[in-house]
Amino acid sequence: MCLQSITGVMIQAFMVGVVFAKLSRPKKRTQTLLFSRNAVISHRDGVPCLMFRVGDMRKSHIIEAHVRSQLIKHKVTKEGENLPFYQSELKIGCDGEEDKIFFIWPTTIVHKIDETSPLYNMSATDLLRERFEIVVILEGVIESTGMTTQARSSYLPSEILWGHRFQPLVSFKKETGEYEVDYALFNNTVEVDTPLCSAKQLDQHRTMFNHDLDHLTTQFPTARSCSSSLCSFDSYFMEDQTGPIISPIPVTITAPDGSSLLETDKKRSASLPGVVGV
Repeated sequence: MCLQSITGVMIQAFMVGVVFAKLSRPKKRTQTLLFSRNAVISHRDGVPCLMFRVGDMRKSHIIEAHVRSQLIKHKVTKEGENLPFYQSELKIGCDGEEDKIFFIWPTTIVHKIDETSPLYNMSATDLLRERFEIVVILEGVIESTGMTTQARSSYLPSEILWGHRFQPLVSFKKETGEYEVDYALFNNTVEVDTPLCSAKQLDQHRTMFNHDLDHLTTQFPTARSCSSSLCSFDSYFMEDQTGPIISPIPVTITAPDGSSLLETDKKRSASLPGVVGV
C-alpha cells in the first residue's frame, strides 16, 4: 500500500513537470522579436556604418540580450581552395562595439565599416556585384520563464539601402509624461547624403585632405544626390567607375498589429540555405 502511494506521487509529480515544461516553452516568443525589413548604410559620427533595427512587441522584456552577425559568401584561398560558405564575423552593437544591448525599446544595431570590416573595400557599385548574405542573430533570456530564446534574420545586398537612415519611432507625450513607440514606422527610412565610394577610399581622401568631410562630400557623388540605394536598377553611373547605381524602393508602412508585422514578403532567389528568419 505504501509502495503504491509513493509510486502514485512520483507519477503525479512527473506529469506536472511535463505539463509545466510544455506550457513554459518559449515556442512563440521569437515571433514577437522583429528585425527591420532592410539594412541601411550611412554615416554616424563621421564613420560609415551598416545598420539594422530590432524590436520586441511584448511587454515582458528580454534580459541579457546580445546580438551577433556573420557575413557568408564564397571565397577562394591563396592555395586555390574553394570555400562556398565562408563566414566572417561582423562586430556589431548599439555603438558598433559592445554586442550586449539594453533591450527595452526598438534599437538600431550598428556595424562600423572600418579597416577590420569585411565591407571595408566595398563601394555602392561593388555591393551590387557581390553575392553574400549577412545573418543576424538576437539571443536573450525570457524575463517571465528564465529560458533562453533566439531569433534570426538575414540581409542580401538587394536588401541594403545605401544612403539611408532609420526614421525615429519613439516620441514623448507631454499629456501623459510617457514615451510612445510607433511600430508603424519600424521599417521606415529617410535618405541622407552618403558618399558612394568605399570606406577605404574615404579614409584615403580624408588623410589627403586633413579629415575635411565637407570637401569629401563635394568630391564624391552621394547617395542622396543621385537617389541611390541597393534595391532596383537606375540609369545613373558613377564617374570613373562602371555599373549602375540603383534607386530606392518605396517604403511600405507596416501596420502596428502583430500579424502584419510578423509577415515576411521577401523573395530571395539567391538566399543561402538554412539561414532564414525564425
